[in-house]
Amino acid sequence: MFISSAFAQTAPAAAPAGGDMMSSLTGMLPLVLMFVVLYFVMIRPQMKKQKEHRAMIDALAKGDEVATAGGLLGKVTSLGEGSISLEIANGVVVQLQRSAVVQVLPKGSVK
Repeated sequence: MFISSAFAQTAPAAAPAGGDMMSSLTGMLPLVLMFVVLYFVMIRPQMKKQKEHRAMIDALAKGDEVATAGGLLGKVTSLGEGSISLEIANGVVVQLQRSAVVQVLPKGSVK
């Protein structure tokens, strides 16, 4: 009375096995292309910049004039394993992490 009769539908014909694999590869192609573009536009340049920064920090020597991420300019007076002492004025020495150094300046830049 309240339930209508259900009719069975015929199943669609099976697709060839080769066509199914090809359609799944075609569906993944945009995802793979997006990852490749992301790698060359964002990841690779960032890794290169990080490698250059690490080489610069490893090459620091006593007497180098540097700029820090906080905007301090000064001369390196001593080097530790993970820190440096930076003279920012006559008799004023601050201790910073090595990673705070963002640029090595040419000699004579800091007066």
